[in-house]
Amino acid sequence: MPRDAALTATAHVGGATSILSSGTNERVPHARESIDDELLTVHDAARLLSVSVSWVYEHTRDTCADPLPFVKLGKYLRFDRRDLRAYVDARREESRRLSRRR
Repeated sequence: MPRDAALTATAHVGGATSILSSGTNERVPHARESIDDELLTVHDAARLLSVSVSWVYEHTRDTCADPLPFVKLGKYLRFDRRDLRAYVDARREESRRLSRRR
């Protein structure tokens, strides 16, 4: 695929879906600003969350009540480390609120 071909990705965050597209001929820098900018694979996300790979896939389906935030690059699912941390933080807060009710 030519380097100047348009890149298209689908982002799934908080139940909303948006199309991300870059049709410019600008060269994408190879150096990463930080490790947080790196996209994670399904296996990386499972390792980060200490869950099974099947759990990750289950939480990316449209039918899931509490889906993980992810980006779909063609047929591949990718996860932003910061989004996953925010997801865990939100679940932690929810758990704390529920445990205080008892």
